[in-house]
Amino acid sequence: MGVFTRLKDIINSNLNAMLDAAEDPDKLIRLIIQEMEDTLVEVKANCAGAIAARKRAERAAASAETAITTWEERARLAIDKGREDLAREAIRERRRLEELRDAHANEAKGCEEVVARYKEDIAAVEAKLVDARQRHRLLVQRHRRATTHERTRGVIERATRYDAVRKFDQLELRIERMEAASEIDPDLQKPSLEEAFAALQESDAIEEELSRLKRDARRPAAN
Repeated sequence: MGVFTRLKDIINSNLNAMLDAAEDPDKLIRLIIQEMEDTLVEVKANCAGAIAARKRAERAAASAETAITTWEERARLAIDKGREDLAREAIRERRRLEELRDAHANEAKGCEEVVARYKEDIAAVEAKLVDARQRHRLLVQRHRRATTHERTRGVIERATRYDAVRKFDQLELRIERMEAASEIDPDLQKPSLEEAFAALQESDAIEEELSRLKRDARRPAAN
């Protein structure tokens, strides 16, 4: 990927949308910052190269301008001395230098446009970089708070679940006891019919034994 392509992607990127869609925003911001820093270094180096090229072109244009003045003077001198042949050669050299000067001037202008574009891109990337670094710090703080909150919420939820389960168990036990009590047959709590008759028979036997003892007590003692 070329530097201009990376610059375009960085400058046009929507950091909020990227963070919302990221599974790991912290890691994503680190990668974005690293990409921005690497791109910024490369852009600044290219910008410095363009500035150097502009200065070379400007110096070459200035040198050509000086040479043009020299050959213009020589052409005039040759005419004054009646040497039209030399004047023609001087004019040819001056015209060549004028073309060279214009070429260097155009090169310098082109370099200046590139430098201006680089400076704009550098400012844009630096602004994005500052924003990303600030968001990274805020994200770390938010992550710490979220982690603490999540841990605290987990403890509360576990405690709540345990308390709820305990109360549920107690309620279930009470319900089971109530159900068991309601299912007991009231008739089972009374003596059965056989038990009732057995009690009567036992009562009769006791009364009969008591009568026998009374009769024995009334009999006169034998001599």
